[in-house]
Amino acid sequence: MHRHSRRVVLLSLLPIAIGHAAAIAIVVYGAMVLGLVIGTRPLSVIGGVLLIAWGLFHALYGYRHRATVGLQTGFAGLTVWSFLMATAHGAGLMLIPALVPLQKHLEHMHGSTPSGSLMIASLAVAVHTLSMLALTGIMAIVVYDWVGLAFLRRGWINLDVLWTAVLILAGCLLLLLT
Repeated sequence: MHRHSRRVVLLSLLPIAIGHAAAIAIVVYGAMVLGLVIGTRPLSVIGGVLLIAWGLFHALYGYRHRATVGLQTGFAGLTVWSFLMATAHGAGLMLIPALVPLQKHLEHMHGSTPSGSLMIASLAVAVHTLSMLALTGIMAIVVYDWVGLAFLRRGWINLDVLWTAVLILAGCLLLLLT
């Protein structure tokens, strides 16, 4: 945005998507492999506890030690920033509640296979990344074309409290539906 180019804004979506996808892929593939080893019920409990713990951590300590980063960076910096933010906010953990039922369904239909789990994990990463990319793209165009950067400087919306509540709620639902 600082380059005053819509093209750069749109090109910036690619490193954001790559960083986000890498962060969630690590958690998703790890969860699916763990699910093959321990089963879906313990995976649900572990996922629920992790989501609640991550949400509580954000509620208690999330506002501390914020890194101050400027609004200007290159594509490599944007990729790293996206990876770190997705990891720090537990984006991969939020996919576990959606993956556990799919893993259970796969177990009942075909037995638990690594190739089936890999397919589910890959589809989850792809669908989540494409959804995030579409929403981020729409928001970027709206801010760049209509709202403007001045809004970001004076009226930034802090969604940390909402995200923390969603993490805890998702963990509770995962535990209750186990």
